[in-house]
Formats: sequence, C-alpha cells, structure tokens
Amino acid sequence: MAHLVDEAFPVEGILPKRETGATGFLAKYPEYDGRGVIIAILDTGVDPGAPGLQVTSDGRPKVVDLVDVTGSGDVDTSTVVEVKDGEIVGLTSRTLKVPASWSNPSGKFHIGLKAAFDLYPKGLMDRIKKERREHLWDPTHRVALADATRKLEEYEAKNSNSTSTLEERLLKEELQTQVELLTSLDKKYSDCGPVYDCVVFHDGDTWRACVDTSERGDLESCKLLADFFLEQQFSRLSDADMMNYSVNIHNDGNVLEIVTNAGSHGTHVACISAGNFPEQPERNGVAPGAQIIGIKIGDTRLGSMETGSALVRAMIKVIERKCDLINYSYGEAAHWPNSGRVCDILSEVVNKHGVIFVSSAGNNGPALSTVGTPGGTTSAVIGVGAYVTPEMMAAEYSLREKLPSMHYTWSSRGPGPDGALGVCISAPGGAIASVPNWTLRGSQLMNGTSMSSPNACGGIALVLSGLKAQSVGYTPFSVRRGLENSAQVNDTMDRFALGHGILQVEKAFDHISQHAQCQERNIAFNVTCTGNKRGIYIREPRHLEKAKDTAVSVEPVFQEHTGQEEKIAFSAQYSLVCDKTWVKCPSHFELMNVTRSFSVHVDPRGLPEGVHYTEVCAYDVQCISKGPVFRVPVTVVVPITVKDEETLSVKFDKMAFTPGHIRRHFIAVPKQASYAVVQVKSDDCEKSCRVLIHALQLLPQSQYKSCEFEKFVTISDRGDTTQAFPVIANVTLELCMAKWWANLGETSLSYSITFYSAQLSQGQPLMQASQGIVRFDMISPLKTEDISPSVTFKHAVQPIRPVSHKIQALSDTRDMLPEGRQIYALELTYNCHVTKAEEVMVDCSLLSNLLYESEFESQLWMMFDSNKQLLTSGDAYPHQYTAKLEKGDYTIVMQVRHEKRDALERLRDVGLLLYRKLPTSLTLDLYSSWASALSAAKKMAATLTLEKGAVTPMFVTPLPDDKVPKGAGAGWFLSGTLSLAKEDPAKKASSVTFTYVLSENPQRSNSSKNGAKGKKDEKVKDKEKTKDEEYSEAVRDLKISWISKLPVESAVYDEVKQEHADHIPLLLARLQVLDTDKTRQKCLPEILTLTQQVVSKVDVNELLVYFGIKSDQRSDAATIKSEMDKQRGWLVEALVKQGCAQAEVLNTEVLETPASGESVTCSRPEITMNDLDNTLIELQKFADLTDAKVLPFSVKYSMARKHYARAAKFLLKQGEEKANKAADATLAEAYNKLGWHHCARYQENWLPVKYPPSYRLF
Repeated sequence: MAHLVDEAFPVEGILPKRETGATGFLAKYPEYDGRGVIIAILDTGVDPGAPGLQVTSDGRPKVVDLVDVTGSGDVDTSTVVEVKDGEIVGLTSRTLKVPASWSNPSGKFHIGLKAAFDLYPKGLMDRIKKERREHLWDPTHRVALADATRKLEEYEAKNSNSTSTLEERLLKEELQTQVELLTSLDKKYSDCGPVYDCVVFHDGDTWRACVDTSERGDLESCKLLADFFLEQQFSRLSDADMMNYSVNIHNDGNVLEIVTNAGSHGTHVACISAGNFPEQPERNGVAPGAQIIGIKIGDTRLGSMETGSALVRAMIKVIERKCDLINYSYGEAAHWPNSGRVCDILSEVVNKHGVIFVSSAGNNGPALSTVGTPGGTTSAVIGVGAYVTPEMMAAEYSLREKLPSMHYTWSSRGPGPDGALGVCISAPGGAIASVPNWTLRGSQLMNGTSMSSPNACGGIALVLSGLKAQSVGYTPFSVRRGLENSAQVNDTMDRFALGHGILQVEKAFDHISQHAQCQERNIAFNVTCTGNKRGIYIREPRHLEKAKDTAVSVEPVFQEHTGQEEKIAFSAQYSLVCDKTWVKCPSHFELMNVTRSFSVHVDPRGLPEGVHYTEVCAYDVQCISKGPVFRVPVTVVVPITVKDEETLSVKFDKMAFTPGHIRRHFIAVPKQASYAVVQVKSDDCEKSCRVLIHALQLLPQSQYKSCEFEKFVTISDRGDTTQAFPVIANVTLELCMAKWWANLGETSLSYSITFYSAQLSQGQPLMQASQGIVRFDMISPLKTEDISPSVTFKHAVQPIRPVSHKIQALSDTRDMLPEGRQIYALELTYNCHVTKAEEVMVDCSLLSNLLYESEFESQLWMMFDSNKQLLTSGDAYPHQYTAKLEKGDYTIVMQVRHEKRDALERLRDVGLLLYRKLPTSLTLDLYSSWASALSAAKKMAATLTLEKGAVTPMFVTPLPDDKVPKGAGAGWFLSGTLSLAKEDPAKKASSVTFTYVLSENPQRSNSSKNGAKGKKDEKVKDKEKTKDEEYSEAVRDLKISWISKLPVESAVYDEVKQEHADHIPLLLARLQVLDTDKTRQKCLPEILTLTQQVVSKVDVNELLVYFGIKSDQRSDAATIKSEMDKQRGWLVEALVKQGCAQAEVLNTEVLETPASGESVTCSRPEITMNDLDNTLIELQKFADLTDAKVLPFSVKYSMARKHYARAAKFLLKQGEEKANKAADATLAEAYNKLGWHHCARYQENWLPVKYPPSYRLF
C-alpha cells in the first residue's frame, strides 16, 4: 500500500517570522536586515562558536563583545612573579613554560588560578564529572582494588593461623585497610574538575592572558588572548567540554575575567534575534544583519540567577558600547512596580541614553497580574507576551492537530499591580535555535516569553535598521508608540496576555517613518493616577460599592539633550476617548511642557461578574491616524460572593474546556476565612486531562507570589484531585482553571471551592521560652470544623552580627556610571561555628526577596570554610540556596553596593539569620487546660471540634531542656509551623508560621552527689594553702601559660624550671613550644628527653588500675576521676610527642640546618623501630589511634612502618576534624607510595581548590 509523504517541512514554524511581518519586510527591504544595529543580549552568556553566530549577513563579525558582569568568572591575578630560566611557578604549584614568542617588556607576570567547575553550568559539570570518572578514575581504580583484594587473600591464605606478633598484626591490618580505603574512596569520589593556572601580562601594547588548559604548564599549546572587543578571539577549555571562552582584563592586570556561559539560554536567545546561516537562510534569526554584544548577567555561583550588581554593570557596558537594543529574557516578581535602584538605572539607560529595552513579560500565568519585573512593571521597558501559532505547533511540537493561534497557558498576564496593562506586545514564544557547543547539540527547542522577547527584539532591529538606512529620526518613545499603535489586535486573544497586539514589523516601520517629525517624538508621557499608579485597577469588593473619580496627571518627559527651544514650542491638543459607558472622561485635553491633570470617572456598579478592561486614549487632534499618543488603562474586577453560608462552597458543574481554554472565577473571600479547598473532577470517561490550577490574591506592596497557589495536574478519565491553599479574608481571589494549550481534545470538568475558617485569634504565634505556659485561642468564625492542632519546628535560627566591615570604591572601568558616578561596595564579614554536620541557609532578612525594587544594587554573599574555600553563595532569594556543612568554622562575606556611601554606612551593622536544619523535627506539647499543662497530665486530644464562633483555648508548654538544640543560646529561635486542619492537603494550607524564642541555656550540672562532695573537699583542701602559696602557684601558672607564646630561646622556661623542675605542665609547655618551632628538627633530642621525663613522672600502673575499675564508689570519686583524667591527658600528650619525634628521627638523618644554609649532620639519638613500637603499645593502653590528639602520631608511625594505607586512613580522619594542606599533601604522597597514582592525582588536584590563596572575588 502506498504511503502519502509530505516532503514540505513547515520550516516557517521552526523560528517563526511570518506572523510578525518580518518575512515580508525582508522580502521588501532585504538590506534592512538589522545592519547597523547592535543588540545587547543580557542573559546566561553567548557562545561565539555556536552555529549562526560567526558573521552577519554582510560579512561583519556577529559577536562584537563578550563580557561577564557577574564576577563569577573573575580570577584574582594580583600575585606578580618574574620569569626565571624561561619558567614561572603557577599558583597550582605547576611549572609554567613561558613561550619565547611572548613579548613582555616588563618581565612581570600576574598569576592566578581558576577551577573549570567554577565556569561550568550545572549540566556541563554533571556531564564532565561522569566522563572524567569513567575515563580517568574507574578503570585504574578497579585494577587497584582487585590487586589489593588479591594481596589480602594471598596473605590470609599463607597465614591462616592467628597472627601473634605486632608486625604481623599490623601488616594484615595494612592489607585490610588498603581494600577498605579503596572501597571508601570509590564511594566518596567527588571530582573537583580541571584546575587552570592563569597568566596575565602586558605586551607593550595591550594586556593579554593565557589560561593553562593543558594542565601541565605547556603555555605554548594554549591560546593567548586579549580583551574580546579588541580582537574578537576566543578559545576552548577542552575538547571534552567544548566550552568556548574569552577574556577581559581589568585593574592593571590584577583581575582576569574569563567569560563562559551559565547556561544555554543566552545563546538560544541570541540566535533567535540575530542568528545568520548563509547556507541555510530558513534557519536565520529575525535580524541576521544585526551584531551582538553578549553580556553574561546570570551568575554561575547562583545557578545562573541575575543580580543587581550584574545588571548595573551591564548598563554601564551597554552605554559604553553604544548599543541600540537590549534583549532581557529574565525577570522576577516584585513587591512594587516601576521603582527601585536597579529599575531606575534600567530606565535611565532608555530615557537618557536612547537605548530600546525589550524584555520577557514572564512565564507565571495564566492568572491576572502575574507580569514580572522589569518586563511587565517598568514603564521604560517593552514587555513581550508569548503566543504559539499553528505552524509552530506542527514544526516545533509535532502536534497531531493544528489549533488556532493562542497564547501559551503560562504566559504572564497583566494588569500590573498599579493598573498598567503590563504586557506591551506579543510575539511567537518558541523556537528551535542554536545552543552552545558544550551542550553537544546544534540546536534545541525552547519556549517561554524568553523566546518571544528576542523574536520581538529582532523585529525591532529590522525597524531600526530601516530607519537608520533612511536617516529617519527616532527615540525609544516614538518606537514604542509605533509598535503599540501598529500591532495586530486579535479579538479572540486575552487582552491581558496580548498587550496592544502582535508585533507587525512593516507596519511599525511605516508608522514611525510617517510620524518621525511629530513633536512628541522626543517625549515620553508619564501618566500617573491617584496614588502614584500607572492605571486604574479596581479589584476589591469595597471599591465596587460606588463610583470612583481618579485624578490623572500627564507629564511630558523630554529625552536627554532635547533643545530648550523644542521644549518651549511643545503644545498639543488631544481628544480623550473611551469605548465603555461605565467610564467617563473629558472630551479634550491640552498639554504643554508642564504636568497637567484631568479626572476619570469609573462606575463599576452593574457590571457583571468577571474582569472588564478599557482604556482612555488620547489622540492628537491634528493627526488622528497616528493612534493614541498616551493611554490610561482601566481594569475592573467584579467578584462573586459565596452565597452558601452553610458549606461556604462555590460549585462549577460540567464546564467545557478546549486546548488552551482558561476560565477565570473571581470570588470575594468570606470574612474571617483562612484557607480554601479546591476539588476537581473529570466528567470525561475516555481520556485524561492536563489542567493548571492557579489561584491568586493581591496585597498592597507585596509580590503576587506571596498569595499564590499553582498546581499542574493530570486528571485521568473520571478521576479527581483535591488541592488546598491559604487565603486572605476580604480580599478578592482569582481561581483560574486552564486546560494545557497542547492537551488535545475537549474536556468537561466539574469543580468547587470551599472555604474554611479554623485559625488562631492572635494571628501568627510567637512564644518566648521563658514565658512558661502560653495560651493561644483557636476559633472558627464561619462554621464548625474538625481540627488536629500540632506545632512542629524544622529549623533552629541563629542571629549573627558582622565582626568587621569596610566600604571601598570599586573599579573605575566596570563600576562607574556616566558622569563619574562611582559605585561603592560595603563588605560585611560574619563568623559562625558548626558543631556537627548540618544543612544551613543564610538570610539577610532586611534585604531578602528584593532585587529590582530594592534601594540597593545587590546583596550577594559567599560562605567560606576556614581554608578560604568557597562553599556556597546566595543573593536576594535565600530559600533557593542551602549548603551542607561539616563540623568547623565558617566565614560569610556579604557585599552590598550603592553609589552613595552614606546609604551603605547605614547597613554596616546589619545582621544575618543562619537557618540550621534540625536533624529531626521538634514538637511542642499542647494541652486543653492550664492545669493539665502545668502538671504535664493528659495532652490535648488528637482531634477536636471547633464549634462555629466559639473560642477554644490551647495551652502550649516550653520545649524541654534536653530537646533544645545543642549550642543554641539566647537570641536564637526555632522556626516552624502550627497546623490546625486534620488531613493533607488542608493541613499544610491551614499552617501558620510559629516562632519559638529560646532563652539562655540552662546551667546543667554533670556532677553526682559524690562529685559535689568531692569538689567541696577539694575546696577545703585548697583553703589549707596560705596566701603566699596561692600567689606563688598563680605566678608559676601564669609564666607557664606564656611559655608557648614566647620564642624557643626565651629564658622564662629556665627560670621556672629552677623552682619547679618536676612540674609536668611546665614540661608540656616547653614541649609545645619546641613542637611548633620552625627549627623543630634540631629540637628533636630535647623533645625526646622531655617526653621521657613526663612519662617517668606519671604512675602508669596506678592509671591502669584506676581505669580498670568498673565503678568507683568512694566518697571523693569525682576528685579522683578528675586527677586521673588529667594525668592520663598528660601521659597521652607526652607519648604522642615522643612517638612523633621518634618517627621523624627514623625518617631523617639531618637534624639541624644553620643560618648559612649548609646541612650539618648531628649525632642521631639512638632510636629503633622497637622503640617506636613500644611507644605505640603504651599509647594504646590509654587512647585510640583515631583520637584527634593521637592522629599525628598514628600518621607518622604508619609512614615509618611504610604502612601507607593506614597512614592515609589516619590522614583522612584527621581531615574530618580539620582540613590541613600539609596533611593533604602527605596523603597524596602516601597514595603515590602505594602505587595509586590516580588517587594521588585526584588528591593533588584538590589542593589548590581546597586551599586557595585568598577569598573569592565578588
């Protein structure tokens, strides 16, 4: 049977251009393809080696500049070295061979180091880790493990009898340890990746940099690069990763900026807007003739999150490079629109410097008022919504059916919280386009307003290209009006998703050209309604009870450098028009260079349930055809009330849904309601349905996400789902039910929403531990409900204050705004200690959840361990960043930026909150009466019935002292929830935050009664001493405490020794100073002598007898125990130092190196391996070899025995207590001795990563 094959692939749907008129425009004006236009792509970075990003349509370089403004690619190259014999030593300790072809007149080289994984996005890092393990670790490790196992089996076969000698026992343990260690290393394998030396120098003309990607010092094989803008040169880190990189050099060679990608997103965006494929023109981007500047604003340290600092630096670069357009496919939810430090600077670039800023509107729909910042909330920015066409459905998504054009379900909708429309225009929101080479793909499908924005940006580039070619004047203001007034309106599309319409390139070009000489070309009209809002937005029931008059102010804002004569001459007469009868406005309005106002009357009474939108449009009476000059958007939401007062339910039966169909229900949440439950049931008996349930309420000065519920569910035929979420009483709730746009077929759903009111009358509960029993009243004002109250804590929160602060002026090339506006940085340093492994989160609550709207540029913080290794970073959104920490000391450095020093001065004492996740959740006991709480009698019943309107008290008792997290102190608090509902999902929805403030730690006593009596006896004994004796001992102890702080040649020791020669603490203090002295080798004989003295003064047999007693019942047992523990500590310390000295004597012949540098062989103490074995035997009587204080001896003993696996095991244990570079280097040496060279390489690679020379740069 013959098959019909359609040979014509719908290529137009791969990267759609026809719908916006871009295809027709290029057919008519082939040379207006973006030539002469520079687009700044602010994103995750652009790969200059990706397909389509090499040259423009007229042969110019496609990518003009590449910069990383985040700081994540920065390398500290402030260390300066000079070449010696054609070589320098890098910070990795590798020897770097300097090519003879390099010209460096000064002879000075700046060096630094960079781990490749600091440059990789997560996806690439995961791939390289897997490949490196498979190629560099697994094959060799399998052989080593098999060999070690074979040796152990052979030994056990030859020595089947029980081993008797120490040497035989140790040898068997060594072989066993080899197997155990190799097995453990394989399980704990964690690759640090390649680590590169970086070299920077000035060749007499410009700064140049070389990254040693060979990892062996072969700089000749590595590409020498200058700033990308100067030569458009880039290189590749390795053939394995395929990561292309470029460089920029700052601060006179002290900072090297390595530019890579934080993700594939930016390259995809760049190719949509301006990709050029000479051999495959059907794959071209929208404006193939445009040039690109790739600005990486996605910080790799934060998983590609943007920061305020990066955005401000990006704006500086945009101005410097004289960009025409910005594409910004990023954004976040903001608490208030159109304001904040970052938004102000973005707006300044548009209003003062004439750059057109295009941004994604957001992917947080379908509920209303979900537009993101800056795209949907900033007046200077053109926000773009995303829609999908039938051709895209066929080519990109391979749908079985072609559906009508529609907006994607997730495309964010307006209006903004202040009444602005939110979305400006719409464009196709999906494309198959190029992605970076490191993905190992040529192209990829991505969708989102992230894709509609570059599509629109490319279309605008075509318009600008034509305007420039025809010498037509324009400004961002005239271009925006041209786009809005020429956009294609589709009546079947939601206006809040569509904006003013779908971009039409040719119509926009014609509109701007025809009206280029209009007097408002250089003017932005700042339209402000009462309350500093940009529109009229009536949403809450209390505002619907009567008509409302709103004062509308219109201020003409002229572009920078507009002539004074033009400002004086400006005078315009407008006709004000609105197409809805429920809105009344004046018929005419005259405007000159001054702010003027008029009144708009809105009468929402009588409007049906739902959302209503209109605009007051101002037309120039001299030229009506150019469309509205400015607009006043008006939105009215009319909610329904809950009429069923018994169940508090609203039902919607048998609602039909087609693909992409959205049903919005606005409901006035009943007074005193606290949470809602939504139940959805499919009426379809044949197919499943994919549904997005989206509920949202708006609160003043609060981002929409704070009162949002969103759940994507698949409901099977005749299936159902139940969801719950908290609600705010008396605030309109939008319940949005949307069938997924690509879910084919018609579906019928029945659903309902039911409100509940169980809650605390006090709101969010706060309890002080010192309050004792605290009463909370539970109430259900609306109906009787069954509850099951519980209080659970998951975090202990420690407030920490900065230990230091400094304010400094930043780089004058990267961090100076126009007109010499220097940006300053406040760096705050915090210290914290972790007593055991735990997960932590850092929160600067003063600045948290504020980015674009913040008064400051950034709040980036980095956490380092005691060796300055960067462990984690975070920014404005703390809940996105957690870190698992081991026991140890940590430093947090936080940077906040602003151009005003006094603004930063106010933050110099700002605290942080350190959220420590509890190993197990803690709960508080709840009681139904004060008496039962006081006596800890019967607890509250598991299930209670709250009668409608009745108050039910709940008494909460403090957390028992033994449950308080160890180390917690005054000022700490526990953070958790109080839940009321009985079952999930309502249990979570009914939860409120519960804060429990801890008091001072209780003074616990570990002494028994006998112990207390013993201490009393000791005090009586002490009182028998005369004051002179007490004074003499105090002076002695003070001098002893200073011995370890003074040089080894100090006379204090000899002075005290004359009177207290047998005092053990004196001998130990001397041992301490000898042990840590730089010339320790020559001190070994004295160390051995002193340790022998200490050992001889401790009665070992008495200690053994005492510690052999199972239970001491003597009245002074505590005193005896204290004394015996002290003597055991002295003995162990002396034996450890003795054993270490003995091991070193066995391992070296050279004991003294005089100042002349000539080695002198001293008489060697008579030490044998038998002596070292005896020390081991004695030490093991009183301590384990894995004890922290014994580990130094355990390591040296094992190395002396050539038991390198045991040495490695002890070194690893030592590293768990506190990482040490020398110990890790010794560990690599041990691996080499064992022949495990792959383990040694692994360990050596980690050294520069774990022990960097300085803190990471911001």
